[in-house]
Amino acid sequence: MSDSFIDLLDLASERLGAAAIACNDEFFAAKDNLVKPSAPQWREGEYTDRGKWMDGWETRRRRDLTAESHDWCVVRLGVRGVLRGVDVETTHFKGNFPESCAIDAGDGTSWQEVLPRTALKGDAHNRFRIANPTPTPAATHLRLRIFPDGGVARLRAYGDVVADWDRLRQRGDVDLAAAEHGGLVVDCSDMFFGSRHNLIMPGDATHMGDGWETKRRRGPGHDWTIVRLAAKGSVRRVEVDTRHFKGNAPGACSLEASTDGSMWTELLSRTPLSPHTQHSFEDHIRPIQDITHVRFNIFPDGGVGRLRLFGRPA
Repeated sequence: MSDSFIDLLDLASERLGAAAIACNDEFFAAKDNLVKPSAPQWREGEYTDRGKWMDGWETRRRRDLTAESHDWCVVRLGVRGVLRGVDVETTHFKGNFPESCAIDAGDGTSWQEVLPRTALKGDAHNRFRIANPTPTPAATHLRLRIFPDGGVARLRAYGDVVADWDRLRQRGDVDLAAAEHGGLVVDCSDMFFGSRHNLIMPGDATHMGDGWETKRRRGPGHDWTIVRLAAKGSVRRVEVDTRHFKGNAPGACSLEASTDGSMWTELLSRTPLSPHTQHSFEDHIRPIQDITHVRFNIFPDGGVGRLRLFGRPA
């Protein structure tokens, strides 16, 4: 099975505002761990007054076992969206992982099963593609059911954002690249030190690892990344934030726009960048209508915390 859906946005990430809001049991480890953006950690020899410290959600051992016995946890997604795939990660849960799981999607009160009961492996990424019905309703919540009990380190819910564009258009200029609006970084030349997806995440970058950073280039050329805008529109103002990148910021940047993802037109000519600075460019942005993709070029390499593309949706 292809796992290409993991290049989509994790709708259940705490970085987007997702939260585990209810569960029937969290005796050994808290439900909040399910939506942490970081990889699960292992602390050798560390125990709490409840048992072994675990970086995940872990319930007590059930003694009322029947074929349908299960524990559950409800996650409020960071943004409304259509689910394409999930990763029910059991890393570090080796003798205490659930036998199987099922997932429901909905609005927090009514539910539709999107993943039927499926076997899980311990200490592993359990990735499953979601076969959605057509038309597919957008969900705001997920319910993870585990059979009969046990521990899950992380729940990743990859999918497509469904933004409320009628409301967003009332704001005037909006960030057309923002992940929470449905923007997606679809490709890049390199992301050795920091993921390309960080570029359009909510909020400011908190450190260098929270941005997009390439390796040191030793030959000709430059690095680049391509953003698919959340909505077709025109870009009127650009913010390039190199804060935290003090000795490794790019020397310059440029932007190109496309109305189909293949043919490119200069949007912002090559412009110098300063380290550890929030840059704003408006006067020299070319007026191009119906943009669907933007290619962000950095010269020759380096790191950028955030890229904002403010404009009017078509």
